[in-house]
Amino acid sequence: MPATTAAFSHVRLTVTDITRSRAFYESVFGWPVAFEMPPDADEATRERFAFLFGGVLYHVGEQLLGLRPVATDRFDENRVGLDHLSFAVASRADLDAAAAVLDELGIAHEPVKDIGEAHILEFRDPDHIALELFAPKG
Repeated sequence: MPATTAAFSHVRLTVTDITRSRAFYESVFGWPVAFEMPPDADEATRERFAFLFGGVLYHVGEQLLGLRPVATDRFDENRVGLDHLSFAVASRADLDAAAAVLDELGIAHEPVKDIGEAHILEFRDPDHIALELFAPKG
């Protein structure tokens, strides 16, 4: 019998530079931090948060998105693994607002595209990970 799931719990992306990636994700999305290693952590706290591998986990609605700073190469969606990561937004207006934020931050992006049942906005993070915002047509 297959495993029964209701949603995914978390996704963790490997990144090359945690400081750069945190600045990107926090400025683009503004998600609240769920878990991170306190800078003044004692040994017991460091052991408790060892699962972070020096990274961070953010709350994204009911799920978590993590950044783990261990990568030494650049993302390529044509290799085995992740193709892209898509985040839901409510409307086309939200995509337009997000595009304006990306423009203000100097982050390159594709124009908002009509893909039939939805609109999407595509861009990449500092490690070239393909990201998308997805707004269903209502």
